[in-house]
Amino acid sequence: MSSPNSAYPDIPEATKPKRHEWPLWEVFIRGQHGMSHRHVGSLHAPDAEMAVKNARDVYTRRNEGVSIWVVEARHIAASSPSDKGPLYEPSESKVYRHPTFFDIPDEVGAM
Repeated sequence: MSSPNSAYPDIPEATKPKRHEWPLWEVFIRGQHGMSHRHVGSLHAPDAEMAVKNARDVYTRRNEGVSIWVVEARHIAASSPSDKGPLYEPSESKVYRHPTFFDIPDEVGAM
């Protein structure tokens, strides 16, 4: 793939046209038999409305989705895997959050 300005090889860099990219959107689809949305991929679109339409065309071609969420990627905040220890450590001291106090009847089966 050529660079965005390869069509202008003899023009100084400062005067070459700048390439404008549409924002990146993360796409989440809720399947027909599911209750939660799951991340299925990413796409570029100029706005949310077009992102939903593009997501429909790209990720639900076989009518497998009933709901589409799109979120502009720059609005997603995430923890780093290297922060796993300090991030989850406080919950270790809160034993009431662990379901070890409950007797599960055999009739319940796998949960």
